[in-house]
Amino acid sequence: MPHRTTRTHVVGPRGRGTHRLVADAVRAAQPGDTVVVAPGRYEEALELARRIVLVAEQGPGTVVLAAPPGGAPALAVLGPDCLLRGLELEGADPGDPAVTVAAGAGLVLDHCTVTGGRIEVRGPEGAEPGDFREGEEGTSAVLLRDCRLTGARHAALRLSGGARVRIESTTVADIDGVGAVLAGTARLDVTGLRLESTTGSGIRLRGRSRLRMTDSRLTSPGRAGLLLEDTAHALVTTTRIETPGTAGLHLGGESHADLTDSRVLRPAASALVLQDAARLTADGCTVTAPGANGLLATGTARAGLTDCRLEDCGFSAVHLADRAEASFTDCRVRRGAEHGFHVAGSAGLALTDSTVSGIALTGVAVTDEARATVTGCRIDTAHTGVSVASPAGSRIDRSTVVGAARAGLEVSSGGRAVLTGNRVTGAGAAGLLFDAGSEATVEGGSVEGGSGSGVVVWTGARPVISGLRIDGTGRNGVYFAEGAGGLLTSCDLVGTRLPALHLAAGAAPRLRRCRVLDCPAPFGGDGSAAPVLEQCDLDGAPLAFVGALHPPAAPAAPGVPALPGAPLVPLPPGVGAGAPLPPAAAPAELPTAEPEEEHLDDLLAELATLVGLERVKHDVHSMVKLMQAVRLREEAGLPAPPLSRHLVFAGNPGTGKTTVARLYGRLLKALGLLRRGHLVEVDRSALVGEYVGHTGPRTAAAFNRALGGVLFIDEAYSLAPESGGHDFGQEAVATLVKLMEDHRDDVVVIAAGYPADMARFIGSNPGLSSRFTRTLLFEDYSAADLVAIVEHQAREHRYELTGPARLRLLGHFETLPRGAGFGNGRSARQTFQEMTERQAQRMAEAVTPTPDQLSTLEPADLPAPALG
Repeated sequence: MPHRTTRTHVVGPRGRGTHRLVADAVRAAQPGDTVVVAPGRYEEALELARRIVLVAEQGPGTVVLAAPPGGAPALAVLGPDCLLRGLELEGADPGDPAVTVAAGAGLVLDHCTVTGGRIEVRGPEGAEPGDFREGEEGTSAVLLRDCRLTGARHAALRLSGGARVRIESTTVADIDGVGAVLAGTARLDVTGLRLESTTGSGIRLRGRSRLRMTDSRLTSPGRAGLLLEDTAHALVTTTRIETPGTAGLHLGGESHADLTDSRVLRPAASALVLQDAARLTADGCTVTAPGANGLLATGTARAGLTDCRLEDCGFSAVHLADRAEASFTDCRVRRGAEHGFHVAGSAGLALTDSTVSGIALTGVAVTDEARATVTGCRIDTAHTGVSVASPAGSRIDRSTVVGAARAGLEVSSGGRAVLTGNRVTGAGAAGLLFDAGSEATVEGGSVEGGSGSGVVVWTGARPVISGLRIDGTGRNGVYFAEGAGGLLTSCDLVGTRLPALHLAAGAAPRLRRCRVLDCPAPFGGDGSAAPVLEQCDLDGAPLAFVGALHPPAAPAAPGVPALPGAPLVPLPPGVGAGAPLPPAAAPAELPTAEPEEEHLDDLLAELATLVGLERVKHDVHSMVKLMQAVRLREEAGLPAPPLSRHLVFAGNPGTGKTTVARLYGRLLKALGLLRRGHLVEVDRSALVGEYVGHTGPRTAAAFNRALGGVLFIDEAYSLAPESGGHDFGQEAVATLVKLMEDHRDDVVVIAAGYPADMARFIGSNPGLSSRFTRTLLFEDYSAADLVAIVEHQAREHRYELTGPARLRLLGHFETLPRGAGFGNGRSARQTFQEMTERQAQRMAEAVTPTPDQLSTLEPADLPAPALG
C-alpha cells in the first residue's frame, strides 16, 4: 500500500487561510497531518480523535483556544499521539476541565498554557501502577513540556484510573486547590516542575498511585507539599518544598515515600509527618525551620533517615509516638526549641553516628514505654544530654555529651538503661544522674570536668558501674544521696574539687578495686553511711572508711545548677524526663562546655552585618589588628606594647552595646587572648550587697563567673552615684579593680552606660582610669537603621513589608520623639511587635486570608501615630 503524504492545513482570518475555524481544519485533517493556526482567539470546543499536530503559527502566546460557555472543555483528546505546540487553552469555568484526555488517548503539550480549568486524564481501569526502577524512563499517555498551568479551581491536574503523565520543565501556579491529584493506579513522572501558590496541597496521591519527581520546586502550597494516602508511593529526588501551609510531606495509610537530596524549608507545621502504617526513607535531605517538629511519626509508621539535617525546629526535632519506629544514621540536628529526639508511647529510635547540638531541652528524651539505642553520637550544648524515663530498656553506646547545662546522661525514676563507653564533658550539674527507682548499668567511659558532680545516685537508686573514669569535676566524683547504693567496680576518681565520694545518711554503696587520686579527701557527708570497700586505694595506699567524714563543703558558687554535690540539695520531684528545671533552680548563667572554635574572619563578617554602628565597627577592627600584632610579637619573642583590653561602651539604651560585647569576647577567644570568650552580664544589683561585708563576695562571685571571658557591667555609673558619701558601690569598684589586676590576662571588663555619666564613673577611682583607656561611642540609630532592624525582625519571623509600608515606617521613625523613653533598637523591636499585633487583628476580620496576606505587613499595620 503506497505511503500517504502528510498535509498542512492553515487556520486564519478571511483572505489568509483555508479554514476559519480550528475545528474545520481538524475535521479535514488525516492522521499525521499538521494544522497551523494564525494568531487570534478562537472560541471553540475542540475534539481530537486522530493523530494530528496542532501548532501556533507565530509561537507561544499568539493563539488562544477558549472553551465556549456550556461546560465542554477547550480540548478533548479521544485518540492517540496528538501534539499541540505553542497554544493557550482556556477553560470556561475554573472548576471544570479545560483539557480532557480519554482512556487510551495520547497527548503532547509543548510550550502550551492551560488556564481557567484543569487538565483531566483518565486511564484504563485495572491497570497496574508498576514499580520505579533505576534508569527507567517510563511511558506517558500525556506529556507536558515547558508548559504553564494556572487559574484552575479544585486541581490543576487530575489523573485517574491507570493514567500515565510525564511533566518536564513546567510551571503550575495560582491554583485554588491542589496542584495535582492522583487516584487509582495513576502514575506521574515529573522533572523540573515549578509549583507555586496553591491553596491546597501541592500534589496529592490516593489509591495505588505513583509519583516520581526530580529537580523540582514546590513553593507556598496552602497545605502539605506532598500528601500521600492509602498505598500511594512517591520517589522524590533533588526537590525543594518551601513554606508549605502545613507539612512539607504528609504520609498516611500504608503510603511510602523515598526522598533523596531534597529540602523542606520553613513549613508552618511539622516538616515530615507519618501516620498510620506509612513508611519514609530519606537520604541526604535537609529540614529547615519548621514551625513544629522536623519529623513527627505516629501509629505504626516507619522512617529511616541517612545523612540528613534537621535545623531550627519550633518543637522537638523528632517526635515518635504510639508504636512508630525510626532510624537515623549520620544525621545532624541543630538548634531546637524543645528536644532533639522525643521518643514516647511505645515507639523505638535507633540513632547512630549522628550529632545533636544547640537544643533547649534534652538531646534524646525517652519516656512512657519507649526505647532508644544511641550509638556513636555527639550531643552538644543541651539542657540534658540523654534522659531515659522508660522501663522498656535503652542503650547509649560510645557517645559523647558536651556542655549539658544539667545532666549529661540521666536515667529517671522508672527508667532502665545500659550506658557503655560514653564520654561526658563539661556538665553543669551531673555527668551521670540516676534517679530514685531507676535501673542502670554503666560499662566504661568517662566523666570529665564540669561544674557539678561526676555521678549523682539518688535515694533508692542502685546503679551498677564498672570501668568508669571521673576526672576533674567541679564537685564530688560520686554523690550518694540518703539511702542510695549501687556497685562500683574498677572505677577511677581523679582530681575532683570536693571529696571524691559524698555519702549521705544511710548510703551503702559497694566499691571494688576503685582508685581515688589527687582529690581533696576520699569521703564527705554523713558518718552514718555504710559503704563496703574491697581492694580500693587512695593515692596508692589502701582506702578505708572510718566513719569520721569531712564536713559538707560550702554551697556551690552562684551559677551552679541546684543538683546534689555537697551539701545535699534535693532534686525536685518529676524533674528528669527532659523537662526544664523550675525557675528557682535554673540560674541565669549555667556553666557550659568550651564553645566550638570560631574563625576570626567569620566573626568579623558577623560584625559587619550589624545594623548601623559604623564607628564602633571601625574601632573594633582597629583593636583586632592591634591585638593580632601583639600576638605576633609575643610569638616572635619580642616584648608586647602596653595594651588594655578593658573598654567603656558609652551610648544610650538599645544601641547594641550588649550584642557587640558578646561578639568582642568571641573575637578575643578566636585571637587566642581569652580561654572561653563567654559573656557574663551584671548590673549594680548583682554586685552591691545590702549590708556590710556582703558586697565584696558578691562582686567576686560575679567576676569569677566571667573568668576566661567578658564581664559586662550595665549602667556601671550607678556604682559611683553623683551624691557621693558612703555607698557600697565604692566597695564593688575597689573589689573590681583588685580582681582586674589579679586576673589581668584572664578576663575583660566592659563598663557600659550613658555617655554623660561614664566619664564620672571612670574618674571615681584612679584604678579605673588607668585600666579603661579606650571608649567606644555607640551613636543612636538613624531612621533608616531602625527600618533595617524591623525588616530583620520581619525576616526572622517570616513576615515581609510592602514597599508602601517600608516608606511609611521610615516616616514614622523620622518623626518619632527621641526623649527619655526612646529605646533605639528596642523601640524598633517594639514597633515590629505592634505591627504584627495590628496585622493579626486585621487578618481576624478577613474571611479566608491567603498565606501571602498572613505574612505581609501593610501601611495599615503601623502604629497609630504614624498614620496621622
